[in-house]
Amino acid sequence: MSSGLASIDLVEVLFTLFWVFFIGLVYYMQREMKREGYPLVSDRSEHITVQGFPAMPSPKEFHLDDGRVVLAPRQEAPETHYSSEPAAPHPGAPINPSGDALKAGVGPGAWANRSEVIEKTLEGTPRIVPMRANAALHVDEKCTDPRGMTVIAADGKSVGKVSDLWIDLAEPQIYFLEVSGESGSTMVPFGFAEIDKAGGQIRVNAIYSSQWSGVPRIASPDQITPREEDQIMGYFGGGLLLADDQRAEPFF
Repeated sequence: MSSGLASIDLVEVLFTLFWVFFIGLVYYMQREMKREGYPLVSDRSEHITVQGFPAMPSPKEFHLDDGRVVLAPRQEAPETHYSSEPAAPHPGAPINPSGDALKAGVGPGAWANRSEVIEKTLEGTPRIVPMRANAALHVDEKCTDPRGMTVIAADGKSVGKVSDLWIDLAEPQIYFLEVSGESGSTMVPFGFAEIDKAGGQIRVNAIYSSQWSGVPRIASPDQITPREEDQIMGYFGGGLLLADDQRAEPFF
């Protein structure tokens, strides 16, 4: 007669424990991922809480390096900063921008209500700064310096000249072009700029010259907040599809 211990399969026990641990880990990670972005906003009723399974975790305090303490999931109601209307009267219908399409905050022009406190590097200095604010910054002599170049909008009209470059010190790389023109100082995301070395111009095909004055402005001349970044990116991103009616239509 064999004893109870002798009949236990150690491999089977370890395999079972592994699966129990793995399922518990997946459950934990699924809950933790819902600290941001949940509960979702229902298009059926504002009284419906959309969080799926598993439910959101209990709020946890996060102490930020600027001294602020935030709770996640957040307890305050989400800020509604977009302007849209459903394309059809049934739940789940796609939404179309209303009002100024480039500032509606939907589709390719969507932006998030990020922090209004500037981001900093590990050294504690602002992460994105204009070159004029840091004497150590310079453009490599082997690269094209965009400063002084004329900026051309999608309709071929000039909207100003590049007066400065804003550098992301964490990368480092050019993050924004500062363009000075009739509508004042405008920030242009570098990813939307096409440098024409031969012509000495910079083309920004995302928006037209008539829409240039609507580009969101920054509050400080030498600093930019994450929310301002998103608003500017959303404006130019929205222009790729929504700058005119034909851009939203099929090519063929």
